Amino acid sequence: MKTKIFLISAPIVLILIGVIMDKTRDNIWFQQSTKIACDIENVNRSIGNLGEHYKNLISVYPGMTTIELIEHGDDYVSIKTSEGLMKRTNFSVLKSENRIVIEFDEEYITSKLTTTSHFVENFEAKADTVELDITISNITAPGFLGFFLRNFGGKSIGNAFLNSYKTILEK
Repeated sequence: MKTKIFLISAPIVLILIGVIMDKTRDNIWFQQSTKIACDIENVNRSIGNLGEHYKNLISVYPGMTTIELIEHGDDYVSIKTSEGLMKRTNFSVLKSENRIVIEFDEEYITSKLTTTSHFVENFEAKADTVELDITISNITAPGFLGFFLRNFGGKSIGNAFLNSYKTILEK
């Protein structure tokens, strides 16, 4: 009798733990800011060509050995990396005198995992610097590897994007 109860309740408990621990559904996965030693005009020049901008950004991202801009348009960018294919779509770019906000969806297809997420990159002029706030939300990553990425990868991935921006904009 005890074995039957265990066999029935163990999978239910594991599912509940997974649902409770999976904190990323419809939530912010990463949000953090950094100061970049540049002006807002430097950011504006960099995003003038979104394809080249994101190719340059990903080329200094840790672990990337090859980067190739496949195609780009006004509202999409496709980049082949050493890990897979990155598709950024549905771009919205809002500009004002002191602020630039870029918003887009990302699908990243690798040999082991396909992820989707939503990015908001908010650049705001502050005295002699630009403050960049990156928000990554609505991440989906199925399966066992996806579970670990969703629950433990946000900080390292988000901080790597912040550091990559510092590298390309502080030139």
